[in-house]
Amino acid sequence: MFLELFGWLKSRRSDEEVAEREAVLLVSGIGGSILNSKNKASGSETRVWVRILLAELEFKNKLWSIYNPNTGYTETLDDSSEIVVPEDDYGLYAIDILDPSIWVKCTHVSDLYHFHDMIDMLVGCGYKKGTTLFGYGYDFRQSTRIDKLMDDLKQKLEAAYKASGRRKVNIISHSMGGLLVSCFISLHKDVFSEYVSKWITIATPFQGAPGCINDSLLTGLQFVEGFESFFFVSRWTMHQLLVECPSIYEMLPNPKFKWRKQPEIMIWRRHSKDGETTIELETYGPNDCVGLFAEALKNNELDYDGETVSLSFNFDILEWAAGTREVLESAQLPKGVSFFNIYGTCFDTPFDVCYGSETSPIDDVSDVCQTTPQYTYVNGDGTVPVESAKAGKFEAVERVGVGATHRGLLKDERAFELIQSWLGVAPVAKSLRRSSKVVDIYPR
Repeated sequence: MFLELFGWLKSRRSDEEVAEREAVLLVSGIGGSILNSKNKASGSETRVWVRILLAELEFKNKLWSIYNPNTGYTETLDDSSEIVVPEDDYGLYAIDILDPSIWVKCTHVSDLYHFHDMIDMLVGCGYKKGTTLFGYGYDFRQSTRIDKLMDDLKQKLEAAYKASGRRKVNIISHSMGGLLVSCFISLHKDVFSEYVSKWITIATPFQGAPGCINDSLLTGLQFVEGFESFFFVSRWTMHQLLVECPSIYEMLPNPKFKWRKQPEIMIWRRHSKDGETTIELETYGPNDCVGLFAEALKNNELDYDGETVSLSFNFDILEWAAGTREVLESAQLPKGVSFFNIYGTCFDTPFDVCYGSETSPIDDVSDVCQTTPQYTYVNGDGTVPVESAKAGKFEAVERVGVGATHRGLLKDERAFELIQSWLGVAPVAKSLRRSSKVVDIYPR
């Protein structure tokens, strides 16, 4: 009887501790939110990102977009629809399993299990969806400082703050989500100070992701690897979207950052003059590459609904992105907010990009867009170099490197241990079995 009463009291005490904790808001990165196409007339919605089956068809019809310099937004070419992010499950549904179809769940396509494992981990630590656990997915095509993303994040923080009993919120952001939070700090510092207690950022490209982003503008991006890629959006189809995405331009390598070595794009070129042929290796740094992008994409276009749409390098977006860089540089962490940084390490990460070779040179720069790149690698998470991920201007309580890939950090056990330690929590079952404190389990 005594043991049962002791167990009940211990369980109740644990429940009370869980009920009194601060909320957690998970903020996704690029490509890390489900996007639906909503028909303006009927209101019906179709998932267009991410999907495995029929991915190419739906992507081209509903997600291909063009930038509007008058508004700053990228707008879908399909006038009859708009892109929306589902808000189901307190925002967690959109960032959980990115294609929640039965086929994906049965085959367990791990690349699409985005925040799923972290959500399970936090629920296992006693967090409750809608009370102390929330998600923030957004239209990642857009700029990280656009008004809608800033306003929606403000509303999400306020909702989490009120739902948890007016306790401050702890943010966990991934990748581009860290840049979005940085912009929010710069533009809405007082709001951030009012609602946020701790900010844990994971794999954020504070100074850009040189190899991956440079190549994304020239040849595209393969989101899913392996066998599943045969059912997914092609690299070229993805490329035609990214050329009109402000978020991609905002993650170009920062030309003002003092890199240990400046990132470069290299092209082996064949030149013919007066009947003589020479082969030269041309090199472009962060400032020089703008001219290269313009020349390489001068003929880039797509056919949409019987019309030809030009998708050349967008200087309007580049100008907007330069403004975003200024916003990021001016961000200052409010007093009283603790900042923690997890970055990926131990994986080859693209840094310099080379097209063509001395024996197979490029004749016309526009041919680069149909060329398989070769990379020079540095240490990182496979996407973001350590040098960039560690170079946030905010003073950190801790910066810790974890041996995992860019998306793998969202399910890595070591990353989970760090997060639990910084949040001051542990799995509920473990806390019921042991009387030791969290600091004993996860020593600093």
